Amino acid sequence: MSSTESPDTGAVPVVPPTRSSRVSPGEVLRTVALPGVTLTVRARPPVRAGLAPALFVHGLGGSSQNWSELMDRLADTVDGEALDLPGFGDAPPPGDGDYSITGYARAVIRHLDAGGRGPVHLFGNSMGGAVATRVAAVRPDLVRTLTLVSPALPELRPQRTAVPTGLLAVPGVVSLFARMTKEWTPERRTREVLALCYGDPARVTPEGFALAVAEYERRLELPYFWDVMARSARGIVDAYTLGGQHSLWRQAEKVLAPTLLVYGVRDQLVSIRMARRASKAFRDSRLLTLLEAGHVAMMEDPDTVARAFRELLADTATTPTPERSAPPRG
Repeated sequence: MSSTESPDTGAVPVVPPTRSSRVSPGEVLRTVALPGVTLTVRARPPVRAGLAPALFVHGLGGSSQNWSELMDRLADTVDGEALDLPGFGDAPPPGDGDYSITGYARAVIRHLDAGGRGPVHLFGNSMGGAVATRVAAVRPDLVRTLTLVSPALPELRPQRTAVPTGLLAVPGVVSLFARMTKEWTPERRTREVLALCYGDPARVTPEGFALAVAEYERRLELPYFWDVMARSARGIVDAYTLGGQHSLWRQAEKVLAPTLLVYGVRDQLVSIRMARRASKAFRDSRLLTLLEAGHVAMMEDPDTVARAFRELLADTATTPTPERSAPPRG
Protein backbone atom coordinates (compact mmCIF):
# COMPACT_ATOMS: atom_id res chain seq x y z
CA MET A 1 0.00 0.00 0.00
CA SER A 2 1.32 3.41 -0.93
CA SER A 3 1.59 6.25 1.55
CA THR A 4 -1.30 7.98 -0.20
CA GLU A 5 -3.70 5.07 -0.12
CA SER A 6 -6.50 5.03 2.42
CA PRO A 7 -6.97 1.66 4.15
CA ASP A 8 -10.78 2.06 3.89
CA THR A 9 -10.70 2.51 0.13
CA GLY A 10 -11.01 -0.41 -2.24
CA ALA A 11 -9.03 -0.94 -5.39
CA VAL A 12 -9.65 1.63 -8.10
CA PRO A 13 -10.93 0.04 -11.31
CA VAL A 14 -8.44 0.58 -14.10
CA VAL A 15 -10.77 1.17 -17.01
CA PRO A 16 -10.54 3.61 -19.91
CA PRO A 17 -12.93 6.56 -20.07
CA THR A 18 -16.15 5.84 -21.94
CA ARG A 19 -15.68 9.05 -23.93
CA SER A 20 -12.44 10.73 -24.94
CA SER A 21 -11.78 14.34 -24.05
CA ARG A 22 -12.00 17.08 -26.65
CA VAL A 23 -9.07 17.44 -29.03
CA SER A 24 -8.58 20.99 -30.29
CA PRO A 25 -7.86 21.64 -33.98
CA GLY A 26 -4.22 20.93 -34.70
CA GLU A 27 -3.78 18.62 -31.71
CA VAL A 28 -3.30 14.86 -31.63
CA LEU A 29 -3.93 12.52 -28.71
CA ARG A 30 -2.15 9.25 -28.15
CA THR A 31 -1.77 6.64 -25.41
CA VAL A 32 1.65 5.75 -24.04
CA ALA A 33 1.99 2.46 -22.15
CA LEU A 34 4.93 2.38 -19.75
CA PRO A 35 5.91 -0.11 -17.02
CA GLY A 36 3.25 0.18 -14.34
CA VAL A 37 1.50 3.21 -15.79
CA THR A 38 -0.43 4.37 -18.85
CA LEU A 39 -0.34 8.02 -19.88
CA THR A 40 -2.23 10.02 -22.45
CA VAL A 41 -0.21 12.56 -24.40
CA ARG A 42 -1.70 15.58 -26.14
CA ALA A 43 0.64 17.02 -28.77
CA ARG A 44 0.63 19.94 -31.15
CA PRO A 45 3.01 19.32 -34.04
CA PRO A 46 5.54 22.17 -34.31
CA VAL A 47 5.35 24.60 -37.19
CA ARG A 48 8.82 23.57 -38.31
CA ALA A 49 11.34 20.84 -37.64
CA GLY A 50 14.17 21.17 -35.18
CA LEU A 51 12.35 22.98 -32.36
CA ALA A 52 13.32 22.03 -28.82
CA PRO A 53 10.89 19.68 -27.06
CA ALA A 54 8.62 20.86 -24.24
CA LEU A 55 6.47 18.95 -21.76
CA PHE A 56 3.47 20.37 -19.88
CA VAL A 57 2.17 18.88 -16.60
CA HIS A 58 -1.28 19.80 -15.22
CA GLY A 59 -2.53 20.22 -11.66
CA LEU A 60 -5.00 18.50 -9.34
CA GLY A 61 -8.32 17.97 -11.10
CA GLY A 62 -6.87 19.20 -14.38
CA SER A 63 -5.75 17.54 -17.58
CA SER A 64 -3.61 18.07 -20.62
CA GLN A 65 -6.38 20.30 -22.00
CA ASN A 66 -5.31 22.98 -19.52
CA TRP A 67 -2.28 23.64 -21.72
CA SER A 68 -3.96 23.77 -25.15
CA GLU A 69 -4.03 27.57 -25.35
CA LEU A 70 -0.40 27.98 -24.34
CA MET A 71 0.80 25.14 -26.57
CA ASP A 72 -0.94 26.80 -29.49
CA ARG A 73 0.85 30.08 -28.84
CA LEU A 74 4.22 28.36 -28.48
CA ALA A 75 3.92 26.10 -31.52
CA ASP A 76 6.46 28.27 -33.34
CA THR A 77 8.87 28.08 -30.40
CA VAL A 78 8.80 24.52 -29.00
CA ASP A 79 7.73 21.00 -29.95
CA GLY A 80 5.08 20.66 -27.25
CA GLU A 81 3.47 17.70 -25.51
CA ALA A 82 1.09 17.77 -22.54
CA LEU A 83 0.50 14.77 -20.29
CA ASP A 84 -2.62 13.41 -18.70
CA LEU A 85 -1.20 12.16 -15.40
CA PRO A 86 -2.46 8.73 -14.25
CA GLY A 87 -6.12 8.97 -13.29
CA PHE A 88 -6.72 12.33 -14.98
CA GLY A 89 -7.96 13.32 -18.41
CA ASP A 90 -7.97 10.22 -20.62
CA ALA A 91 -5.38 8.29 -18.60
CA PRO A 92 -6.44 5.40 -16.36
CA PRO A 93 -5.38 5.32 -12.68
CA PRO A 94 -1.86 4.08 -11.91
CA GLY A 95 -1.59 0.34 -11.68
CA ASP A 96 0.42 0.54 -8.46
CA GLY A 97 -2.00 2.91 -6.71
CA ASP A 98 0.74 5.49 -6.16
CA TYR A 99 -0.74 9.00 -6.22
CA SER A 100 2.17 10.71 -4.52
CA ILE A 101 4.10 13.62 -5.98
CA THR A 102 7.07 11.27 -6.25
CA GLY A 103 4.91 8.71 -8.07
CA TYR A 104 3.76 11.28 -10.59
CA ALA A 105 7.33 12.55 -11.01
CA ARG A 106 8.43 8.98 -11.66
CA ALA A 107 5.78 8.69 -14.39
CA VAL A 108 7.03 11.89 -16.05
CA ILE A 109 10.62 10.66 -15.91
CA ARG A 110 9.65 7.30 -17.40
CA HIS A 111 7.89 9.06 -20.25
CA LEU A 112 10.88 11.29 -20.99
CA ASP A 113 13.35 8.41 -20.78
CA ALA A 114 11.22 6.16 -22.97
CA GLY A 115 10.70 8.81 -25.63
CA GLY A 116 14.25 10.11 -25.60
CA ARG A 117 12.95 13.68 -25.76
CA GLY A 118 15.01 15.12 -22.93
CA PRO A 119 16.19 17.59 -22.07
CA VAL A 120 12.87 19.43 -22.40
CA HIS A 121 11.44 22.78 -21.49
CA LEU A 122 9.34 21.56 -18.56
CA PHE A 123 6.13 23.33 -17.51
CA GLY A 124 4.00 22.62 -14.44
CA ASN A 125 0.88 24.12 -12.87
CA SER A 126 -0.17 23.70 -9.23
CA MET A 127 0.33 20.01 -8.34
CA GLY A 128 2.10 19.67 -11.68
CA GLY A 129 4.46 22.42 -10.51
CA ALA A 130 5.43 20.31 -7.52
CA VAL A 131 5.90 17.30 -9.81
CA ALA A 132 8.03 19.32 -12.24
CA THR A 133 10.14 20.68 -9.38
CA ARG A 134 10.90 17.15 -8.22
CA VAL A 135 11.76 16.02 -11.75
CA ALA A 136 14.11 18.98 -12.28
CA ALA A 137 15.81 18.36 -8.93
CA VAL A 138 16.45 14.62 -9.31
CA ARG A 139 17.02 14.48 -13.08
CA PRO A 140 18.64 17.75 -14.16
CA ASP A 141 19.73 16.10 -17.40
CA LEU A 142 16.09 15.99 -18.51
CA VAL A 143 15.26 19.68 -18.04
CA ARG A 144 16.42 22.65 -20.16
CA THR A 145 14.23 25.26 -18.48
CA LEU A 146 11.51 25.10 -15.85
CA THR A 147 8.30 27.15 -15.97
CA LEU A 148 6.07 26.93 -12.91
CA VAL A 149 2.58 28.43 -12.82
CA SER A 150 1.30 28.72 -9.24
CA PRO A 151 3.34 25.69 -8.11
CA ALA A 152 1.95 23.76 -5.14
CA LEU A 153 4.92 24.20 -2.82
CA PRO A 154 4.38 23.88 0.96
CA GLU A 155 2.79 26.83 2.76
CA LEU A 156 2.90 27.09 6.54
CA ARG A 157 -0.20 29.29 6.57
CA PRO A 158 -2.39 28.44 3.57
CA GLN A 159 -5.12 30.83 2.47
CA ARG A 160 -8.56 30.14 3.92
CA THR A 161 -9.91 29.74 0.39
CA ALA A 162 -7.45 26.86 -0.15
CA VAL A 163 -8.50 24.91 2.97
CA PRO A 164 -11.49 23.11 1.38
CA THR A 165 -9.24 21.73 -1.35
CA GLY A 166 -6.78 20.51 1.27
CA LEU A 167 -9.62 18.80 3.14
CA LEU A 168 -10.09 16.50 0.16
CA ALA A 169 -7.13 14.60 1.58
CA VAL A 170 -9.04 13.69 4.75
CA PRO A 171 -10.48 10.15 4.47
CA GLY A 172 -14.21 10.25 3.91
CA VAL A 173 -14.45 13.93 2.99
CA VAL A 174 -14.59 13.37 -0.76
CA SER A 175 -17.36 10.78 -0.48
CA LEU A 176 -19.25 13.12 1.86
CA PHE A 177 -18.86 15.99 -0.60
CA ALA A 178 -20.01 13.77 -3.45
CA ARG A 179 -23.15 12.85 -1.52
CA MET A 180 -23.85 16.46 -0.49
CA THR A 181 -23.52 17.73 -4.05
CA LYS A 182 -25.10 14.84 -5.94
CA GLU A 183 -27.94 17.12 -7.05
CA TRP A 184 -25.59 19.74 -8.47
CA THR A 185 -25.72 20.11 -12.22
CA PRO A 186 -22.50 19.98 -14.25
CA GLU A 187 -23.07 23.68 -14.95
CA ARG A 188 -23.02 24.52 -11.25
CA ARG A 189 -19.98 22.34 -10.61
CA THR A 190 -18.16 24.04 -13.46
CA ARG A 191 -19.02 27.52 -12.16
CA GLU A 192 -17.69 26.58 -8.71
CA VAL A 193 -14.39 25.36 -10.18
CA LEU A 194 -13.97 28.41 -12.38
CA ALA A 195 -14.74 30.75 -9.46
CA LEU A 196 -11.99 29.04 -7.46
CA CYS A 197 -9.37 28.84 -10.20
CA TYR A 198 -9.85 32.02 -12.23
CA GLY A 199 -9.04 35.50 -11.02
CA ASP A 200 -12.00 36.70 -13.07
CA PRO A 201 -14.34 33.91 -14.24
CA ALA A 202 -16.00 36.39 -16.60
CA ARG A 203 -12.97 35.97 -18.85
CA VAL A 204 -14.26 32.53 -19.80
CA THR A 205 -16.19 32.76 -23.06
CA PRO A 206 -19.62 31.11 -23.43
CA GLU A 207 -18.02 28.59 -25.77
CA GLY A 208 -15.26 27.90 -23.27
CA PHE A 209 -17.80 27.43 -20.49
CA ALA A 210 -19.83 24.99 -22.58
CA LEU A 211 -16.69 22.95 -23.32
CA ALA A 212 -15.75 22.95 -19.62
CA VAL A 213 -19.23 21.69 -18.70
CA ALA A 214 -18.99 18.90 -21.26
CA GLU A 215 -15.61 17.87 -19.87
CA TYR A 216 -16.96 17.85 -16.31
CA GLU A 217 -19.87 15.65 -17.42
CA ARG A 218 -17.40 13.25 -19.01
CA ARG A 219 -15.30 13.05 -15.86
CA LEU A 220 -18.30 12.37 -13.65
CA GLU A 221 -18.91 9.23 -15.71
CA LEU A 222 -15.57 7.81 -14.59
CA PRO A 223 -15.95 5.31 -11.72
CA TYR A 224 -12.65 6.42 -10.21
CA PHE A 225 -13.12 10.22 -10.48
CA TRP A 226 -13.67 11.05 -6.81
CA ASP A 227 -11.21 8.45 -5.55
CA VAL A 228 -8.41 9.82 -7.73
CA MET A 229 -9.13 13.33 -6.47
CA ALA A 230 -8.95 12.19 -2.84
CA ARG A 231 -5.78 10.16 -3.22
CA SER A 232 -4.01 12.85 -5.25
CA ALA A 233 -4.93 15.52 -2.69
CA ARG A 234 -3.54 13.22 -0.01
CA GLY A 235 -0.36 12.91 -2.08
CA ILE A 236 0.06 16.70 -2.06
CA VAL A 237 -0.47 16.89 1.71
CA ASP A 238 2.02 14.05 2.23
CA ALA A 239 4.59 15.91 0.12
CA TYR A 240 4.10 19.03 2.25
CA THR A 241 5.06 17.09 5.37
CA LEU A 242 8.29 15.63 4.02
CA GLY A 243 11.50 17.02 5.47
CA GLY A 244 15.20 16.74 4.75
CA GLN A 245 16.35 16.14 1.19
CA HIS A 246 12.84 15.11 0.14
CA SER A 247 11.35 18.48 1.09
CA LEU A 248 9.98 20.27 -1.96
CA TRP A 249 11.66 23.51 -0.86
CA ARG A 250 14.99 21.70 -0.44
CA GLN A 251 14.56 20.21 -3.90
CA ALA A 252 13.71 23.62 -5.33
CA GLU A 253 17.10 24.80 -4.11
CA LYS A 254 18.75 21.96 -6.06
CA VAL A 255 17.18 22.89 -9.41
CA LEU A 256 19.84 23.95 -11.90
CA ALA A 257 17.55 24.83 -14.81
CA PRO A 258 16.72 28.50 -15.48
CA THR A 259 13.28 28.93 -13.95
CA LEU A 260 10.29 31.14 -14.76
CA LEU A 261 7.84 31.56 -11.87
CA VAL A 262 4.32 32.75 -12.67
CA TYR A 263 1.95 33.84 -9.89
CA GLY A 264 -1.51 35.39 -9.98
CA VAL A 265 -2.35 38.05 -7.42
CA ARG A 266 -5.95 36.76 -7.30
CA ASP A 267 -4.93 33.13 -6.77
CA GLN A 268 -7.20 31.54 -4.14
CA LEU A 269 -5.24 28.28 -3.91
CA VAL A 270 -1.56 29.34 -3.87
CA SER A 271 -0.87 32.56 -2.01
CA ILE A 272 0.95 35.35 -3.82
CA ARG A 273 3.07 35.52 -0.64
CA MET A 274 4.87 32.39 -1.85
CA ALA A 275 6.24 34.18 -4.92
CA ARG A 276 9.04 35.85 -2.98
CA ARG A 277 10.06 32.64 -1.20
CA ALA A 278 10.07 30.74 -4.49
CA SER A 279 12.20 33.43 -6.13
CA LYS A 280 14.80 32.94 -3.42
CA ALA A 281 14.63 29.14 -3.45
CA PHE A 282 15.18 28.60 -7.18
CA ARG A 283 18.76 29.68 -7.81
CA ASP A 284 18.25 30.96 -11.37
CA SER A 285 14.71 32.35 -11.36
CA ARG A 286 12.64 35.07 -12.96
CA LEU A 287 9.25 36.12 -11.57
CA LEU A 288 6.13 37.09 -13.49
CA THR A 289 3.28 38.46 -11.35
CA LEU A 290 -0.11 38.89 -13.01
CA LEU A 291 -2.46 41.29 -11.27
CA GLU A 292 -5.70 39.94 -12.74
CA ALA A 293 -4.85 36.23 -12.83
CA GLY A 294 -5.79 33.48 -10.44
CA HIS A 295 -4.50 29.91 -10.23
CA VAL A 296 -4.31 28.99 -13.93
CA ALA A 297 -2.52 31.90 -15.59
CA MET A 298 -1.65 29.80 -18.65
CA MET A 299 -5.40 29.57 -19.35
CA GLU A 300 -6.34 33.06 -18.17
CA ASP A 301 -3.59 34.98 -19.96
CA PRO A 302 -1.72 32.61 -22.29
CA ASP A 303 -0.33 35.47 -24.40
CA THR A 304 1.53 37.02 -21.46
CA VAL A 305 2.81 33.66 -20.21
CA ALA A 306 4.02 32.78 -23.73
CA ARG A 307 5.80 36.11 -24.03
CA ALA A 308 7.50 35.63 -20.66
CA PHE A 309 8.67 32.16 -21.72
CA ARG A 310 10.17 33.52 -24.92
CA GLU A 311 11.98 36.14 -22.85
CA LEU A 312 13.32 33.33 -20.66
CA LEU A 313 14.64 31.60 -23.77
CA ALA A 314 16.24 34.78 -25.06
CA ASP A 315 17.82 35.43 -21.67
CA THR A 316 19.19 31.91 -21.23
CA ALA A 317 20.49 31.76 -24.81
CA THR A 318 23.23 34.20 -23.79
CA THR A 319 23.67 33.03 -20.18
CA PRO A 320 25.88 30.03 -19.38
CA THR A 321 23.99 27.23 -17.63
CA PRO A 322 25.64 25.16 -14.87
CA GLU A 323 26.81 21.79 -16.11
CA ARG A 324 24.25 19.09 -15.46
CA SER A 325 24.70 15.41 -14.97
CA ALA A 326 22.25 12.61 -14.31
CA PRO A 327 22.35 10.98 -10.87
CA PRO A 328 22.14 7.19 -10.60
CA ARG A 329 18.69 5.99 -11.64
CA GLY A 330 16.83 4.17 -8.94
